[in-house]
Amino acid sequence: MKQDLFQAIADPTRRAILTFIAVQALTPNAMAEKFDMSRQAVSKHIKVLQECELIKPERSGREIYYHFNPQKMQELDNWLAQFRKNWETQFNQLDEVLSTLKMNKNEQHFAI
Repeated sequence: MKQDLFQAIADPTRRAILTFIAVQALTPNAMAEKFDMSRQAVSKHIKVLQECELIKPERSGREIYYHFNPQKMQELDNWLAQFRKNWETQFNQLDEVLSTLKMNKNEQHFAI
């Protein structure tokens, strides 16, 4: 069953795993050492991240290293971009209102 990307990144442990893997590919054992949890618990998080294609496994000898998948994160960023534009527009409008109010307040002080 494919996991939902947003459910995957909602978990703080999985976000931390992504942060570590974005810097350097890691094995499950190396990840488990970074957290106060068993390798089996880390493996469950890895499974979710891999099903969402946020990380990719790569075998090197007997070890499996997990790498960050920036293309999948780009898909998430592209989806968020539509909201970012809306927020920026609203913040710019708020800035204009606040600037107008500030100018009006300053004009009132000088008129006194």
